[in-house]
Amino acid sequence: MSDWLPDTPRTLAFPTSAYVTLAGADWLASAGPDPDAAHAAWAAQPSAPSVLPCGTAFDVINAPALFGRRMVDHLWSTGPGSGPVAAHRGRILLFAAPGAAQRLPALLVWEEWAAAVPPLLCHGSGDAVTVPPLHPRLGAAAAADEDPTGPAASRWLVAPDVRHPWLPGPDVLLWACVRAARSMTGPARDTAAQPRVSALTGG
Repeated sequence: MSDWLPDTPRTLAFPTSAYVTLAGADWLASAGPDPDAAHAAWAAQPSAPSVLPCGTAFDVINAPALFGRRMVDHLWSTGPGSGPVAAHRGRILLFAAPGAAQRLPALLVWEEWAAAVPPLLCHGSGDAVTVPPLHPRLGAAAAADEDPTGPAASRWLVAPDVRHPWLPGPDVLLWACVRAARSMTGPARDTAAQPRVSALTGG
């Protein structure tokens, strides 16, 4: 795959915001049919995770924790940056442009490194995902004895902080998948990956 990336916005430093701003909450609420109801629910239960539909404001690519963190690291170190990213129950949720959930699996089939990519859950139209509380301190107050880095933790790694965040499309996510797979695959597995992908693609 080429090292080319679309001309997309990128900041020089990895974002440190771990809480959702009001503008970010407006964006999250826009995913559902009744944004006012979402805001009311957050006001009533600020420490509770939320369930939001995919396919309108965003899709979500749900990856195993280690692989997902490597994707995010590559997106920020040599790529265009990421959209919002959350950790939930031992997995990483990468918020993506609507339509990415449908296109990414099809693109991966044709990629020679597909065999090294762990199973990804691609949530698009008709699906819903659980997102962390808007502010980490509120979530921690509800579960003070929970390890914030443990597999059950639910928190924002890159919280939405604007009304219209940039979201990676399937091409950028494929780029990140390939680099994460390469970084996790030793030389002994490099040659083994290609025959498996050939069988998938009919090559």
